[in-house]
Formats: sequence, structure tokens, C-alpha cells
Amino acid sequence: MVLHEDRFFDPDPAVRRVARELYEETRRLPIVSPHGHVDPRILATNEPFAEPAALIVQPDHYILRMLYSRGIPLERLLQGEPRAVWRLFAEQYFLFRGTPTGAWLDHELHEVLGVSAPLSAETAERSYDEIMERLAGPDFRPRALFERFDIEVLATTDAASDPLRHHCAIKESRWKGRVIPCFRPDAVFKIAAPGWAQELEKLGREHGAPLVDYAEFLRALEDRRTFFKQMGATATDHAVLEPYTTWLSPDEADTLFQLARQGKAGPADERRFEAHLLMEMARLSLRDGLVMQIHAGAFRNHNQPLFERFGADRGGDIPVATEFTRNLRSLLNAFGNDPRLTLVLFTLDESTYSRELAPLAGHYPAVRLGPPWWFHDSIEGMTRFREQTTETAGIYKTAGFNDDTRAFCSIPARHDLARRVDANYLARLTARHIVSKDDARRIARALAYELAKETYKL
Repeated sequence: MVLHEDRFFDPDPAVRRVARELYEETRRLPIVSPHGHVDPRILATNEPFAEPAALIVQPDHYILRMLYSRGIPLERLLQGEPRAVWRLFAEQYFLFRGTPTGAWLDHELHEVLGVSAPLSAETAERSYDEIMERLAGPDFRPRALFERFDIEVLATTDAASDPLRHHCAIKESRWKGRVIPCFRPDAVFKIAAPGWAQELEKLGREHGAPLVDYAEFLRALEDRRTFFKQMGATATDHAVLEPYTTWLSPDEADTLFQLARQGKAGPADERRFEAHLLMEMARLSLRDGLVMQIHAGAFRNHNQPLFERFGADRGGDIPVATEFTRNLRSLLNAFGNDPRLTLVLFTLDESTYSRELAPLAGHYPAVRLGPPWWFHDSIEGMTRFREQTTETAGIYKTAGFNDDTRAFCSIPARHDLARRVDANYLARLTARHIVSKDDARRIARALAYELAKETYKL
């Protein structure tokens, strides 16, 4: 298995030459990972990874959704004997050709894990044994890989009620790797969800008082934000179907809260309550300085039978059309003119890039554009993002890159692909004399490293 040094670059020799130069100046920069879903437990315990299927296949919903879409039952992938799972994955590896997942996997297998041959049915057993042998050595423990990947900082994503025991363990171990939490209160915002009462109880337990009214609920959220910040957090994160925002009066908010406590809140109640809480989170961000992220436009768990059987994050989430201009107006009118707030917006609706998001970021001091996310953090997806946002918002109103992954060993692959794509985009601008080569060098470094540090206060 040999990865071409000029992969993802333009075939035009003039563009490719500049892209190669720009990439060479950014490829070895430290990785800043300000948003992702790696389990902090693996870095707290630093135990060896169990085996290849558990490391690569089972935590990655990009892989699961592709295999499931071809009729492979999730039982075989999630509950099968590990070597059989790996063999099945290898037999179906051809499905990932031409996809960003395939690009990441090739890098991960070759550059990180040292697999010597392309993955296929014929090489499945040998590759499994090769990886098993490497995982048994000290150089492939999680912390050793963290250092080898040159990760400067890694942010996880954690529920508001999470006691952050693994983060505490990392701090107490005196290991020098920087792993920080991110405050994500979604579970206690969704008052119509079946498990909301249990999530509220967890939050009250960590808060140290029962949450019997809205005022105490809000105090609990504020206290937990303070705790997260003490543990190193620099950001909050909010996943919403639509980025609707509006103020409610204290009485209205408490009425909805009490309705939820009685188990009587419906979807319309939840929509208004969540919209109000996004306003509260922006207000608190002005006070405590936490960066606010909104990830909008994912219809979660669209495949209900699959969700009921296997839970969330199994590849059953689907993008929907999303509107930002009207939905965010209340929040931006209240807080968007204050440069103390940093609001990072992500979308799964590419049609909003040039129509809404770039104009909003190009006007409001508080707004930054998060990188292409989920279905769009691909070669062409990242290029479309740059082409549709740069002319209106500029490069420096974007938030750099984040890998947004659960698959720990894919982190360097994802950053490498982003650096290559950005180098190629900038090379095209220099070829047309839109920016100078010196400017392109500065922008490439900003996109690969500096903007993420600046946006997330790292």
C-alpha cells in the first residue's frame, strides 16, 4: 500500500506545484482538535486497544452506515466475533473507494498502523495480525499515539451531568497531554424526550440539589459550566434540528419546565424551551467566556427501529433543510454585536453557505463559520465550502478545522486531508493571481493551526 504524495491535488501542474509547497509548510504543524467525540476513558486508562475491529470499525458511524446501507446487519458488525467483523469489513472495503472515509482509512491503515497491503478479502487475516502485533506494543498505547500524532489539544464532548471522572484522572496522572471537556447540555434541553426526567435527575445529582423549578435548573446549568471551565473547557456545544431562538419570560419558562416534570411536554413545547435556552447559553457565554457552538440540521435517529435496537450514533442520522437568518435573529440581535461572544455555526445544509451563513459571519462580530461537517468534510465538500463562503465572509471569519470524530486513530488522517484540500484551494487562487504566494502561505498556516486556536481560545 503506497499513498501518492500528491493525492487530492489538482492535475494542473502549476496548481499542483504550489499546492505541494503550501502543504509542505503545514503538514507537520501540531494538531489542534477543538471539537470531537473521542472517549476520554481511553486516554485516562491508557490501556492497549483491544483489537482492530473495536479500534477502527465499531466506533465509526461513517463505516457502519455504508456497510448497513449494503444490507449488512449491524448485529454482524457490532456483536460478531472480532476477527469475523474485520474479515467482513475487509471484504467490503471496495465500497469506500472515492469517499472521504476511504481516504481516511487508507491513511490510517498505512501511515498510522503500518498495514503493508491494500485491504481486501485476500489480505484480511494478514492485516488483522499485523495490527494486533502493533497494538500489543507500547508505541501504540493511546497516549503514545496522542504524542506521535502531535496533538496539541483534544476536546471531547460531554453531557452537562457528566462528572468528568476521566478528565480528572488524566489531570491527576500528571501526563502532559492536554485533553479538555466541552459542555453539551442537549439531553436536558429536550423536554419532550422519553428519557428527559432521568437526565434531569442526573443533572440535579451533580448540582447537589433537586431541580424543582426553572430557576434552580438554570442555576444548575450555570454551575456545571463553571465546573467544566475549571476542568479546562473553552466551549459549549448545542446540537439542534433547527437553530430557532427566542426569549421567554421567567414564568413562561417555568411553565414549560413544570409541564415537562409532569411528563406532558410535547414537541412544540420543547422547540420553544430549547430556543429560550440557546438565548440563555449565549448570555452566559458573555459572562464566562465559553465559545458557543451550534450544530444544526441533523434529523437524529431517522431509522427508529435501528435506534431502538442499537442506540444512537450508528449511522441513522440524515440532514434536513435548515434556515438560519430568521431563526437566529433574536440571538444575534441580543448578543451578536458583542465581540466578547464567539458563536461558531455548523450546518448540514450546503445551500445556506452563500445565502445565509457567509453573510451572517460577514456582518456580525460574534459569528464564525465552523468547517464543513459530517456529510461534507470531504474533498469536494471542503472545496465547496471555501468557494461559497470566502468571497462574502473571508477566510478569517472561519474557525479553522476540526475532525469531529469518535475514531481516535483517524484524527491525523482527517487533518492531513483538510490541509491538502486547503493547500490546493489556495494554490488555485495563486494561479489566478487572486492572492500572492506569500499570502497563501500565511492563510494555509491559519487554516491548519492558528484559526482553531484563536476561535476556541486555546
